[in-house]
Amino acid sequence: MKSNLAAAREASGAELMMVVKANAYGHGLKHVTKAMEGAGVSFFGVANVGEARRIRDAGVETRIYLLGPTWAGEREEVVAREWTACLSSVEEAWEFEKLAAAAGKVLKVHLAVDTGMGRGGFVIEELPGVMEKLDGMGHLEIEGLGSHLPSADEDVEFTKGQIARFHEVLEVCGGVERFRYRHLLNSAGLLGYDRGLCNLARPGLMVYGVSPLAGFQEKLRTVMTMKSRVTLIRTLPAGHGVSYGRLFVTEKPTRVATVGVGYGDGYPRHISGQGGEVWLKGRRFPILGRVTMDQIMIDVTGAADVAEGDEVEIFGANLPVGEVAEKAGTIVWEIYTGITPRVVRCYC
Repeated sequence: MKSNLAAAREASGAELMMVVKANAYGHGLKHVTKAMEGAGVSFFGVANVGEARRIRDAGVETRIYLLGPTWAGEREEVVAREWTACLSSVEEAWEFEKLAAAAGKVLKVHLAVDTGMGRGGFVIEELPGVMEKLDGMGHLEIEGLGSHLPSADEDVEFTKGQIARFHEVLEVCGGVERFRYRHLLNSAGLLGYDRGLCNLARPGLMVYGVSPLAGFQEKLRTVMTMKSRVTLIRTLPAGHGVSYGRLFVTEKPTRVATVGVGYGDGYPRHISGQGGEVWLKGRRFPILGRVTMDQIMIDVTGAADVAEGDEVEIFGANLPVGEVAEKAGTIVWEIYTGITPRVVRCYC
């Protein structure tokens, strides 16, 4: 993971906010943040107060940035624990101003600007009036300005236009000198585009070893390998159905191995019938029939060396998670964050 972080730093030429929301993309929030503390990360980016609390309660001292808006009942804790909030409305700003004043603090905040994502942040046209109001809030230090790229891995021209709009927004809001941090680039953004006036990048997926853009994967190292074991091996006769719905029926005697993983662990059910495979004994084996809640079945006909108890790679260094996601008709982000709590995380 640290080598991937170094690749992000080299690609961006900027300070880094490592995005660790959604349980560090399924990798384990506490373990990841403790491991990456001291690795030159300026912020850990989280989705909400609950994630921020878990990081702090684990003893991690790196600054925490709340990527999304807060609601009124959370803001007092944000001020008390001095987490960095991104503001999307004047009402939110006034609430933080009052709470910070009551606590005798000056709270560092960033402005979120909507340059095309449509999810949050100030709309560009309202910024002149917004800045005038924010200038009257003496207990808020507007430290940064940020936005988000929704299509950096899909729409190059739109993304270039969005970066240009962000530069225009900087000028509207007082120029580069006004903001200690200017941030826009996610993993795809920092790999595929010039950073321009940005001096803080927000890598997420690439830190976990997966490039969202083709051509950059060789720069990264796989972080997560998902494994299980063969729990049962049987030979089924011709004409025998395998799994629910009889999506697959044997045409000849078939040696079938059952593997202890299913959609209850986060392995996608939608990969059923789409050519999914696993890695076992140094080679690939096809999945038969539908993925069930707790188990999958694979064809090990002719593989006499496969035995009960053998370790099976579901995805990892030998079988890319991106391939699993593509065959399941989804994205890597969903695969990683969908791995359920019953899957034991082992760290080395």
